[in-house]
Amino acid sequence: MKRIVRDHKVRKFHQAKWDEPVIFELHQPGERGVEVPEVEEEIEAVVGDGLSKIPAGMERKQLPNLPEIGQMRVLRHYLRISQETLGADLNVEMGQGTCTMKYSPKVNEKFARSPKMAELHPLQDESTTQGMLEMTYRLDLAMREISGMDSFSFQPGSGTQALFAMASIVRAYHESRGEGQQRDEIITTIFSHPSQAATAAVKGFKIITLYPDKDGYPDLDELKQVVSERTAGFVVANPEDTGIYNPRIKEFTQVVHEAGGICYYDQANANGLLGITRARDAGFDMCFFNLHKTFSIPHACGGPATGALGVSKELEPFLPGPIVDFDGERYHFKRDLAHSIGKVRSFYGVPPAVLRAYAWIRSLGAAGLEEVAKVAVLNNNYLYHKITQIRGASAPYIKGRRLEQVRYSWEQLTKETGITTEDVQRRMCDFGLHYWTSHHPYVVPQPFTLEPTESYSKAELDEYINALAQISKEAYEQPEIVKTAPHASVVHRIEESVLDDPKQWAITWRSYLKKAEKEYSHK
Repeated sequence: MKRIVRDHKVRKFHQAKWDEPVIFELHQPGERGVEVPEVEEEIEAVVGDGLSKIPAGMERKQLPNLPEIGQMRVLRHYLRISQETLGADLNVEMGQGTCTMKYSPKVNEKFARSPKMAELHPLQDESTTQGMLEMTYRLDLAMREISGMDSFSFQPGSGTQALFAMASIVRAYHESRGEGQQRDEIITTIFSHPSQAATAAVKGFKIITLYPDKDGYPDLDELKQVVSERTAGFVVANPEDTGIYNPRIKEFTQVVHEAGGICYYDQANANGLLGITRARDAGFDMCFFNLHKTFSIPHACGGPATGALGVSKELEPFLPGPIVDFDGERYHFKRDLAHSIGKVRSFYGVPPAVLRAYAWIRSLGAAGLEEVAKVAVLNNNYLYHKITQIRGASAPYIKGRRLEQVRYSWEQLTKETGITTEDVQRRMCDFGLHYWTSHHPYVVPQPFTLEPTESYSKAELDEYINALAQISKEAYEQPEIVKTAPHASVVHRIEESVLDDPKQWAITWRSYLKKAEKEYSHK
């Protein structure tokens, strides 16, 4: 049998496109998926009808507004929607940039979906959850080795929630020393994640932002000018979202410590650092890792994630509690944290995420974790070398090696062709690929941010590079193809100005109906 050789560099792709209504629009009164049987008399005689014992204050005054729809149509509806997505299990997803989409081993899903995990309840007695508590404790020990910190909480449900918890710890720490009113400033950098400034601002801190020097590093001299007796803390990502690693970071933490501030580290993404450098060794007092990034937990639509929060011994009493401890015989919740900031999420976090991360670390071991970092850096630098050779593309600031990601720019392409990064983004969907631009506002002009992680092969990197090169070629030779994209994807062009107008938002069906009714009545 003759082997078919593919001679094209860009994958042919056409996504299923359904004119699928919102499920509420499929509502048909009286239609059912499953008929719930009446309670049998014998059962009702023993346990009651299941309704009369509900307190009057908990009874609904009217039925919930749920769509009535048959089982076959429900299945068809969601299968159609599932065909209109891109994701890490469907395509080369290095274009998610700082969100870090990497392979999540499916065997870990088997663990997480085991009844031993899925049927756990957070209010069970500790004696019945020793296995889960042990895994949590052992993940804590592993994270201590990876970061150099002394204790971890897995309660925060995201990186932003971990940042909020750290800002809360900073405030509580200074208040415990009688300096809460005095120390009201948090210092961060322009290329760190926007959540760093946002969470500190929510806690009432004034935000001071450091801008980069000519090479893209945070400006140390500027830090020395703004640090003072009002400095509560310094929060930074390193490498920042440009992919540039600051080798002088310990000088930054030293300056802040000399002023009496606390240094905390956004390590949501540590793919290029595992086994190579540690937060504590760089002088940080706290750090967090996103288990759904570095440690291969599925993002799961931003829901059941974990921002693993680690602190030094001095700050352990301030952690959100309880944390898991071991007395030599049994695992238990440690609740006597003298200055705990309280819970930042219900119960104790997301146990299935803890299990997946623990399994991933155990399967790799110390040498494997270091290999993850080395391959991620190798992949990223190969991508960097190839993309900066594409006409119209560049990577601002210092030239040469980056760590695990890069914020690139199409500034030259836009000047020469009028094609913007958003145009390229939509055209990428025609190849079954996706990329992320940047946080707003765009500090790097016409940005796009890529992170290949250790998951991708050279062939997959080349596929992504070839798609970008093809779009660049089209931009210079046939720009209308790019400007009118997408052509083979469900993605469509939207009027983005509505994103800045809350009056035009409708995040639930109920709010949509209210706004639609109001608009109709005005007409």
